[in-house]
Amino acid sequence: MNCFYASVEMLHHPELAGKPMAVGGDPEARHGIVLTANYIAKRAGVKTGMALWQAKQVCPDLIFVPPRMDLYLKFSSMLREIYSEYTNQVEPYGCDEAWLDVTDSFSLKGDGRKIAEEINRRVKKELGITVSIGISWNKIFAKFNRTNYRELIWKLPVSDLLYVGRSTNRTLQKYGIRTIGELAKTDPDFLERQLGKMGLVIYSFANGWDDSPVSVEGYQAPIKSIGNSTTTPRDLENDQDVQIILMALAESVAARLRKHGFKCNVVSISIRDNGLFHFTRQRKLQEPT
Repeated sequence: MNCFYASVEMLHHPELAGKPMAVGGDPEARHGIVLTANYIAKRAGVKTGMALWQAKQVCPDLIFVPPRMDLYLKFSSMLREIYSEYTNQVEPYGCDEAWLDVTDSFSLKGDGRKIAEEINRRVKKELGITVSIGISWNKIFAKFNRTNYRELIWKLPVSDLLYVGRSTNRTLQKYGIRTIGELAKTDPDFLERQLGKMGLVIYSFANGWDDSPVSVEGYQAPIKSIGNSTTTPRDLENDQDVQIILMALAESVAARLRKHGFKCNVVSISIRDNGLFHFTRQRKLQEPT
């Protein structure tokens, strides 16, 4: 979906037409970041993930709208209803993106291009928002094809590749691997030594090798981690401040572990200050808890 949260909000706020708008938290309570922005705000330099005050600096006329996740999930559900008329192989990637395998629908609905164009028209007509659809041979390069992906993808920064986060990107940069093409040509054994199994995964992705199937609608992957976070309404200034917040977060995580009958063997804490500097520390436990 294009600017999903912002597009939904624009439907409900016609008075904001032609104005820069972003969906984010409460600026007075300092709750967090820009979740998405409309195209006018994006052209002014507003980006997803910016702190609210940063977004205001680059776009002083920016209007914030508080997020309404129940509304976005409702639209997401309506989108899935449209998708389900073409295939039951619908694998969500967040609430605004999904992979669809429509191979088995060709005889009834036409080829991939025809199906994509039909979904595009229906979403705009029935829901009032727009969608971008890419047609490809696998999930990892779902907006490209076999003949052009090297030309278009290999010159991009390695950080643009799915599953290359900040930590992985730092490791790759350290060894001079800056583009997806350079990653694709790196010795996979070297990548495995530096990054473990994930090194082999991103090596395969860089080369366009992804044969993982699109999951059937309703499939839920097993839970691998449980966490919780918060943005405090004021700075934490002493140990007691920190202990209170840490206790509340830890109790929430522990309650969810107990609910699922899980134990953990690694504990991780991530901290961000009011300048958005952040760091993470983790430790493996001798006994699962």
